[in-house]
Amino acid sequence: MIIGIGILIGTLIIIYLAFVNLSPQFGGKISKEKQKEYEKSENYKEGKFLNEKEINFDMKFSDMVSTGIKFFKKSPGTIPENSLDVEKVDSLNIAQYQGKPRLIWFGHSAFLLQMEQKTILIDPMFGEVPAPHPLLGTKRFSKELPIEIEQLPKIDAVLISHDHYDHLDYGTIQKLKGKVEMFYTPLGVGVHLQEWGIEKERIVELNWWEEVKFKELTFVCTPARHFSGRGFGDRLSTLWSSWVIQSQDTNIFFSGDSGYGPHFKEIGEKYGPFDFAMMECGQYNELWPDVHMFPEETAQAGLDVKAKKIMPIHWGAFKLAMHTWTDPIERVSEKAKELQIELVAPKIGEPINIEDTTKNNTPWWN
Repeated sequence: MIIGIGILIGTLIIIYLAFVNLSPQFGGKISKEKQKEYEKSENYKEGKFLNEKEINFDMKFSDMVSTGIKFFKKSPGTIPENSLDVEKVDSLNIAQYQGKPRLIWFGHSAFLLQMEQKTILIDPMFGEVPAPHPLLGTKRFSKELPIEIEQLPKIDAVLISHDHYDHLDYGTIQKLKGKVEMFYTPLGVGVHLQEWGIEKERIVELNWWEEVKFKELTFVCTPARHFSGRGFGDRLSTLWSSWVIQSQDTNIFFSGDSGYGPHFKEIGEKYGPFDFAMMECGQYNELWPDVHMFPEETAQAGLDVKAKKIMPIHWGAFKLAMHTWTDPIERVSEKAKELQIELVAPKIGEPINIEDTTKNNTPWWN
């Protein structure tokens, strides 16, 4: 029996190592040359990127086991009873759009943004499961997307906040890469894109507070309070960020994934006020309070960055925590009323006119 158990454990280890080393899902590895480049960054030490304020994300083994059991257990309310309906948009509608700045939400943190006659994707995770293998995660809440990847027209730029699976998806990038002119990422994330066949000339990596011009637009890589990693042993090897997107007339903030912290006020002071802010609100838990905001913090962070309107994101598509799937929107709605900040809550696929969001507040989740 002991020999049999040993053989089983050894086989599982071999399968795991083969999967990690052979599956393209895990992306690329940071070279020593790249590490030397990153050492110039103030938030990079001893081969790892750091937060401005240290985070506590070291769960006990018992917590990890109990969390894993709860995650895969069917708990009431954590996923919708039925597939969520989405509004559809066609390729011509996107390709021929010449109007005022607008957004289309794909659920979670994925957006299509159109402004200054440019089409931009933000954290385009369009896959079915946010994990390196379908058995390691739960499926998307909606059976359809507002538009399938194959139907998308030319994309001018893609912005990526960090390399976690619910924000950077191998299958999505494979289908998108021939349509995209330029990719913009925090430091290190470009190594995954290059591993997946995107030329380095089409990838721009930025450190926090660095700005880059893209035609009529300006992209600013701004801080977030989070972490990174796609596989065994690569945690903190790439940087994570939020993004500021500016045109001559419009100023937008995208929080990426982030725990609450003083960086929001700093971003607001440097680049605010914002016409519209997409703020992380979902997948929180008392076991990891430093890396994801609770809904009440989301509303406060919206005030901190000096946003005229906030939209809660990082919810409505995947189960990555144990709260009910509507808890984020219900709680942030209450706090936004208390703080008197305008909240925008569109249906997935519903066009969001940044200047006029009066049509984007039907409580569709009920």
